[in-house]
Amino acid sequence: MTERFLKVTPADEARRAFFEAVRPAPLGTETVALSSASGRILADDVASPVDVPGFDRANMDGFAVRAEDTFGADENSPRALMLSGEEVRTGRVPQTTIGAGHAIRIATGGMLPRGADAVVMVEHAQVEDGRVSILRAATPGANVSFSGSDIARQEIVARRGTLLSARETGTLAAVGVPEVEVFTRPRVAVFSTGDELVPPGETLRTGQIFDSNLTIVKDSLRELGCEPVDLGVVKDDLESLQDRITDALSCDVVLFSGGTSKGRGDHAVAAVESVGTIICHGVAVKPGKPLCLAVAAGKPLVVLPGFPTSAVFTFHEFVAPLLRILAGAPPDRRRSLSARVPFRINSERGRTEFLLVTLFDRAGAWVAYPMGKGSGSVTSFSRADGFITLARQQEYVEAEDSVQVTLLAARIRPADLTFIGSHCIGLEALLNRLSREGYSVKTLFVGSHGGLRAADREECDLAGIHLCNERGEYNTPFIGEGMTLIRGYRRQQGVVFRDREPDLMRARMVNRNRGSGTRILIDELLGGRRPPGYSYEARSHNAVAAAVAQSRADWGIAIEAVAEQYGLRFRPLREERYDFVAPTSRLDRDAVRAFQRILQEEEMQLQLQGLRFACTPSFGRKGTVT
Repeated sequence: MTERFLKVTPADEARRAFFEAVRPAPLGTETVALSSASGRILADDVASPVDVPGFDRANMDGFAVRAEDTFGADENSPRALMLSGEEVRTGRVPQTTIGAGHAIRIATGGMLPRGADAVVMVEHAQVEDGRVSILRAATPGANVSFSGSDIARQEIVARRGTLLSARETGTLAAVGVPEVEVFTRPRVAVFSTGDELVPPGETLRTGQIFDSNLTIVKDSLRELGCEPVDLGVVKDDLESLQDRITDALSCDVVLFSGGTSKGRGDHAVAAVESVGTIICHGVAVKPGKPLCLAVAAGKPLVVLPGFPTSAVFTFHEFVAPLLRILAGAPPDRRRSLSARVPFRINSERGRTEFLLVTLFDRAGAWVAYPMGKGSGSVTSFSRADGFITLARQQEYVEAEDSVQVTLLAARIRPADLTFIGSHCIGLEALLNRLSREGYSVKTLFVGSHGGLRAADREECDLAGIHLCNERGEYNTPFIGEGMTLIRGYRRQQGVVFRDREPDLMRARMVNRNRGSGTRILIDELLGGRRPPGYSYEARSHNAVAAAVAQSRADWGIAIEAVAEQYGLRFRPLREERYDFVAPTSRLDRDAVRAFQRILQEEEMQLQLQGLRFACTPSFGRKGTVT
């Protein structure tokens, strides 16, 4: 034994030999109810079966109106509207259509009635004799959360390999998921050995110490998605250790600390050798040299050093990677806490504000993006990495100011690939494949223009865009210096409707937001005409389809794949390009290269074709894009 201990093994060699002896792999999967899914690791991606919100809803108590009827209103010259006798309450479908010069009372969370495109706060209106006087003008979309603006149907809300916490389970509940497929949780027998150890809560005598390793290791196991089986503290004698190890082998892994040194009272290594095969005893690391790695009955058997610092270090360096594989968790990576804000952030004076942020890497430094979906969002908290605190007398944080981020998780790691831009279900297919290859992915959907700005500032690896200029040219004209266009795929844009194709100039439409490529196509189609509903602006293809499917509008323009999801009819108008922009400085990153490779693989192109997309991927710097 002494000879084996003195033969110290290099760390990489010890780790490689241990993994080759154990050959770790996930232990299987099982389906569990959402109510018991917290702390488990997802075995498959979960896509939302619904839009959240599922309808256009009011963000506050007030009056649903046509925004154009309020233009020019102020306290000195209010706009008077006829008030409908109906009141829109939560959980009810409004029966009234809002026509010119009319308004309807609506509660926070109420469904926006047909014809309305904004909500005027109750504080900005006065009711008298069946009429409501509007004291402040509203813009289209004011005080409204549009269908799918938080979560779009088929958007991935939780990815394979995620350790579920209250943040993720809350999101899953919000989209109505009752059960999830998770990896079988490894059962890890854990105990400590040492005559001097006393469990917390017992009386401590002179020469004794409280055992902290058992608590540290058990909690670390839970964080990794494992189930610790607490076998307590064992006296450091050979027979007791042999019996405890034999009992522990009913679990998937055996892990204990103490007794690995070469003193006369240290029997752990001898006990392990009597029931299994020692891979190495002594590793060239500091702290943690006395680590013992072994295999018994085909199962990992590890003896951690007794000193807490050494035990924690060796656990995370040698044991946690193996347990992650058994538990189906992704590999762990280093994290950082420093951050700068990418743009000016305003705060309401007089209140302390806790602003949720998600962290992106820019040239090795953290950038903290505020979560901009509002207080009604169910995804802001689940996708946030932390929050910044704005003091009640602080009115703003200037762009590029350094801020202190309080983390929601104990550790935050940079993603292998960060994506900012426009959402698409084709993109989800690509990112799913990338994550299955072991790359971690972080996404922030802020639209094409937001993605393009983030790429220009080198705050993301990829941005998704579908921008069209007045000449009908997609994406290429918008690529600036220092950016590279990666060709994605073509999507068919068309008119979506329910049964019979409506008269587009007479039927109520749902428009798209200004600045989007689809809005340019709509305005070109209409040629200056303004059908009913023109000012009703939806923020996504999903929101357009939801408005038509729910009869809040009779037609809109969206992509074919979304029309199929909502059971709508589709008349094609024009193909558009959905492409990707990368900062040229990030093209050589492993995850970006992997993304390009996946995009061009035949299997992925067939999958995209199944989603009604057409691929002709290629890439090059500005001026050489094909």
